[in-house]
Amino acid sequence: MTHSRGLSNPKGVPVRLPLSFSTLAGRGTVKAQSGFNANNDSEVLYKAMKGLGTDEDAILQLLTARSNAQRQDIKAAYKTLHGKDLVDDLKSELGGKFESLIVALMTPPIKYEVTCLRDAIKGAGTDEKVLIEILASRSPNEVNEIKSLYKQEHDHDLEKDVTGDTGGHFQRMLVVLLQASRQQGIQENLIQSDAQALFAAGEQKYGTDEGQFITILGNRSNAHLRRVFEEYRKLSGYEIEESIQRETSGTLQEVLLAVVKCARSVPGYFADSLYGAMKTLIRIMVSRSEVDMLDIRAEFRKRFATSLHKMIQGDTSGDYRKALLLLCGGDDA
Repeated sequence: MTHSRGLSNPKGVPVRLPLSFSTLAGRGTVKAQSGFNANNDSEVLYKAMKGLGTDEDAILQLLTARSNAQRQDIKAAYKTLHGKDLVDDLKSELGGKFESLIVALMTPPIKYEVTCLRDAIKGAGTDEKVLIEILASRSPNEVNEIKSLYKQEHDHDLEKDVTGDTGGHFQRMLVVLLQASRQQGIQENLIQSDAQALFAAGEQKYGTDEGQFITILGNRSNAHLRRVFEEYRKLSGYEIEESIQRETSGTLQEVLLAVVKCARSVPGYFADSLYGAMKTLIRIMVSRSEVDMLDIRAEFRKRFATSLHKMIQGDTSGDYRKALLLLCGGDDA
């Protein structure tokens, strides 16, 4: 099959999965295969690519049925058996969005997050949506692991790179999120005062005290924030999202709303993201396929008059669609 060349992609480097990523799997559609044999799988992939033409179906069926840790073992076995880099061979045989998806699947989870952040920052312009999506939705442990690998991979400080490419209150909120210092649990003695502080900083004030929104939303636990949002609604008569939309604008509004959505439900946030921007498909389907894809699918079905499976089916085609549907793992019609 002939393909147009696609996007350039970083090479996946075999590394051990960090604790916070490897222990979250349980609600994902992609799970480790029992009876796994890396040598056998590397032979299947080698045969799918050698000679004339490429068996894309064999590649996608195999790689979407293995965990990321198993894909790293396959990559190591491929190099041992054939003296070649598996990702390089895949890139030379595939093309377009299908190539991008397969290479993303071959990248270790945190390295993939780091690559997404680096690509969002470097060069002309900044992809604020990527910065918001990753930094608003990851746990403090994950943020610390991302910062550490970013430094290791690029010899740059992630916070410095982010502050160099952003400004104003948006920059301040991202810096708070990068500190990864959210309080744990619920501080009962702060629920009322936090709700009152948010009310005083927005609806009760001429103008807005953005600093209060940044401090409270950036430093409290999700469980605590959910209680604060309840209290805020009783106090003000508004949902916190309504007030943020009225009191802020631009990228600050986007990151604050993302933090609120993630506090309410991380799968719900990703379901909204998938519906609103199908171009983020590769990033979300890859990064959440082993974590909570079943929950995202459920939230997607609950929120919209269609299933994620049907949405992907209608918005994509070819091998790219086949691979995404396998990562989706089923239809919630």
